[in-house]
Amino acid sequence: MRGSDAAAGSLFSYVDLEKRVRTDHPLRVIRGIVNTTLQAMSAEFDALYSPLGRESIPPERLLRALLLQAFYSIRSERQLVERIEFDLLFRWFVGLGMDDPVWDATSFTKNRDRLLAGEIATKFLAAVLAHRQVKVLLSTEHFSVDGTLLEAWASTKSFRPKDGSGPPPDVGRNGEQDFHGQKRSNDTHASTTDPDAQLYRKGRGKEAKLCFMEHALMENRNGLIIGAIATRASGHAERLAALHLIEPHADRPQPITLGGDKGFDTQDFVAELREINVTPHVAQNDNGRRSAIDGRTTRHPGYTVSLRIRKRIEEAFGWAKTVAGLRKARHRGLPKIDWQFTFTMAAYNLVRLPKLLEPVT
Repeated sequence: MRGSDAAAGSLFSYVDLEKRVRTDHPLRVIRGIVNTTLQAMSAEFDALYSPLGRESIPPERLLRALLLQAFYSIRSERQLVERIEFDLLFRWFVGLGMDDPVWDATSFTKNRDRLLAGEIATKFLAAVLAHRQVKVLLSTEHFSVDGTLLEAWASTKSFRPKDGSGPPPDVGRNGEQDFHGQKRSNDTHASTTDPDAQLYRKGRGKEAKLCFMEHALMENRNGLIIGAIATRASGHAERLAALHLIEPHADRPQPITLGGDKGFDTQDFVAELREINVTPHVAQNDNGRRSAIDGRTTRHPGYTVSLRIRKRIEEAFGWAKTVAGLRKARHRGLPKIDWQFTFTMAAYNLVRLPKLLEPVT
């Protein structure tokens, strides 16, 4: 049963949380947008809960708490619950009163997993972008796309033959596993810890690791993320994800532009973009071969502008890895990785909004 998000004050409490948070605190702007967004998603929340049974943790409070986890670099949900217990700012943002009990960490995790079924992260990101104050900040003509690697929560020792062959690992919690000299590939091997993780090398001379790929689509006016998806790591994943992310924005009479790095400079990708009326502002990769981007594109001043602005998407990836804790996965399995990354990109947008919405003086 879905819990109620209504705040109930205590009759004998002498602490007013609303007065304890200063009027110019950035979280006030964020909380106002988040509350409006969550109200617009009420129907989606109702579909996830049975009308019978005990009340669960309200999904609105779950999502507000998870936003705080990203904002304040909290490593685990157990630490997050502990922080909500004693931090008045956290209680105010989540919607708990001064005397309201805080949930058990295990109950919090089980209730969070319920939100995976309804693709709530994707809908939350879309609802934030549809907010009246946010919508006017977005460009509808110029975009950039890029991808980054996320190291999986699995050791290379768990990457074993799919047919069960090979020597068993040594007995012990972290037994020895000698795989030097063996030929290992994603076709013949899989991780026993996270089967969705793929062995991937970022470049020549780099170490191969079990990882996922995360892809984001950015609008070029203010650098907000308008699309996000996680995939298995492969050499074609970036281009396939880019087409998936830009396609919903390509159905318009006027052509739009899509910026990208040299990895997107392939004949097939550029041709597919032009078929859906998207102008490819992709960096030329002329290292020993002919670039798919010719003078028809590079002669326009907008091409140079797109190449300069597209690098701002790295700021979102940098924030996600250094602040929001996405340098290494905290979950296992592609569905949870995709949920976590999409929700983190929504959190990144919210962090940017207090500055973007400041009145011009």
